[in-house]
Amino acid sequence: MSDALTMAARSIRLSARNIDALITALALPVMLMLCFVYLFGGAIDTGGGGYIQYVVPGILVICAGFGAGTTAMSVSGDMSGGIVDRFRSLDVGGTAILAGHVAASMVRNLAASTMVFAVALAIGFRPEATAGGWLAAVAILLAYILAISWIGAAVGLLAKTPEAASGFAFFVSFLPYPSSAFVPVETMPGWLHGFALNQPLTPVIEALRGLLLDQPVGAAPWQALTWCAGIVVAGMAVSAALFRRRIS
Repeated sequence: MSDALTMAARSIRLSARNIDALITALALPVMLMLCFVYLFGGAIDTGGGGYIQYVVPGILVICAGFGAGTTAMSVSGDMSGGIVDRFRSLDVGGTAILAGHVAASMVRNLAASTMVFAVALAIGFRPEATAGGWLAAVAILLAYILAISWIGAAVGLLAKTPEAASGFAFFVSFLPYPSSAFVPVETMPGWLHGFALNQPLTPVIEALRGLLLDQPVGAAPWQALTWCAGIVVAGMAVSAALFRRRIS
């Protein structure tokens, strides 16, 4: 645990020194939200309440995806830069190294999500969640950030260079589009419904939207947590196997 905390602090310091990447990670989700609300929101009918009320949960999920892309590049940079060999000579285990990157990803994503939420409030987002709803929404968002961060770590281990790992950010930022992030699934072509309804991001987004707006959520929160738990387990297992292969 001590090694993991040390590695997390190192990753956070490196992120703070990379000002360009930090500004991009914080500003890009906000700019995307502003574009959807002010450029497209007037043409999208989501059933009342204003488009800003509908789109914020999807932007929070996209924000986490951008952060996971940074994690993938950080892990890949460590693996290709030789620093891991020095850590191992100091008896720092692979679990601590990867957990440090994931913990730093959690911190970066929370900062970016807070900024998105603050801007959303400034432009008209009005959550109606109860105290329990707030706690549940935060728990689901944290679970998703943890899950996508572990997948980012696995991609960073799989990629040969940080540039290759950066492609993961494109993939995870695209995945929310065929979901209920920006438009109701019912408005999509019929052949897309099955994927949009059953991919992991849709229950996460639906749970966040329902909890924040104090609307019925059905089984969405439990589905979201189940997906996140499965992704975390898979991400940790794959990351451990890939790390052992890279250092062998």
